[in-house]
Amino acid sequence: MTRETGGAAPPLPSEDRVTAWWRTGVTRIAPGVVEHRGVPVQELIGAVSFVEMIWLMVRGERPSPEEAALLEAALVASTDHGPQAPSIAIARMAATCGVGLNSAMASGVNVLGDVHGGAGEQCMEVYSECLRLVDEEGADWQEAGVRAVAAAKQRSRYVPGFGHRFHPRDPRRDPLLHRVADAATAGTVPGRHLRAALAVEAALERPGRPPVPMNIDGATAVVYGELGFPPALARGLFVLSRSVGILAHAWEESGSGRRNKGPMPPTLLPPYDGPGATRSA
Repeated sequence: MTRETGGAAPPLPSEDRVTAWWRTGVTRIAPGVVEHRGVPVQELIGAVSFVEMIWLMVRGERPSPEEAALLEAALVASTDHGPQAPSIAIARMAATCGVGLNSAMASGVNVLGDVHGGAGEQCMEVYSECLRLVDEEGADWQEAGVRAVAAAKQRSRYVPGFGHRFHPRDPRRDPLLHRVADAATAGTVPGRHLRAALAVEAALERPGRPPVPMNIDGATAVVYGELGFPPALARGLFVLSRSVGILAHAWEESGSGRRNKGPMPPTLLPPYDGPGATRSA
């Protein structure tokens, strides 16, 4: 009898039902066996690059050398953007608080959200809308770019993936787009996300105003789209890439000897404007 029901205790699940709870097609583990996507790990060690391993794990197949090179270029480009980036600054502060390196890294990764770190995923959705307008409504690329921008601006004043606070022209844009263009010419990728991105970029141009070129998020969104990654997975790839920068900065800060590092040097204090504050005329 059970206290809750007054009836017989439910039967325990069978062993098969228990093990099926964690059914996976990613990795098989058994005594003396480790296989990833059906490939013994000993056949992968020394035979595939880390980028190829990422592709294999998330997509279940191996990339061509050309696809792997393009993915690697995007991952390298997104690695870091200095300690002023919130994720990096937070990791550096955490590293001085007596936590382990893993906790400092997790602190940085955990702020990679919609505003800081999510623009690549959002930009891919803008490109998808541009492609939909071409494929389903017969728009030419110029019209599709204009309409995709208008739709994006209904959601936000900023079009994700374009413009940069620091760089008039993001130095990572051209190397990535040149590689995509070469890959499209070689038939490695279709080239349609590149066309969509350039159409959106052209639609953002205004006479007499500074240009609003693609930033790193817009350029990597082209790469991930051309390689067939869905938008949500593109954000995960960005997190993988930026984790390298987070690790480097957290490790550097852990050797600084500082304790409880805050966002400003301790000689500087934020102004107080609450009750009783003295305000200048």
